[in-house]
Amino acid sequence: MNPAQDNRSGQKPIIVVRQLGRQDYEPVWWAMQEFTANRSPETPSEIWVLEHNPVFTQGQAGKPEHVLNPGEIPIVQTDRGGQVTYHGPGQLVVYLLMSLREAGLGVRGFVSAMENAVIKVLADLGIEAHARSDAPGVYIGDAKVAALGLRVKRGYTYHGLSFNIDMDLEPFSRINPCGYHGLAVTQVRDQTSEHELTILADKVVNEICSQTGHQPIEQ
Repeated sequence: MNPAQDNRSGQKPIIVVRQLGRQDYEPVWWAMQEFTANRSPETPSEIWVLEHNPVFTQGQAGKPEHVLNPGEIPIVQTDRGGQVTYHGPGQLVVYLLMSLREAGLGVRGFVSAMENAVIKVLADLGIEAHARSDAPGVYIGDAKVAALGLRVKRGYTYHGLSFNIDMDLEPFSRINPCGYHGLAVTQVRDQTSEHELTILADKVVNEICSQTGHQPIEQ
């Protein structure tokens, strides 16, 4: 059986889940590009779970005026969608190296699947969260708790989502998060005592797999 079997066959395609720990941003970005460029329809999709060392990343069309005062934190111009955001320790990053065809979703549906996965995990913690049609991501009230950014090539996705769990939020004050002046940012730690990153990472991965019809396999 093809390990990346199309879900139209009635069996869930597997997806390889890799726990990468804490990583610098650029080597992981380059590895995502290489994986996507070299994969074929027979290549199993992958989910990479990690934290990043402090970094600001600009989307492909990111505007420099949204970076206010970066200080010592590096800025990387990347190829995802969206504007500027911050990654740092205590933030869950989930990169989705997936096939839209295999998931049976278009880009908008895929974005909604990511949002819905985070919303469901938060709901299980008793936290009410929502998406916004005008600004992709997940919000608790008016404050953003998860940011999304994707790149799609030949029907394959990379980049993914960042979910604020238990981190220093101060660097967000040095930017207009996701290009929105004054956008409030929050994290799970400020909402509940249940904010263990590794536990929430497993929950997010399982919900994404449920949304996209995949069977996760840890490697």
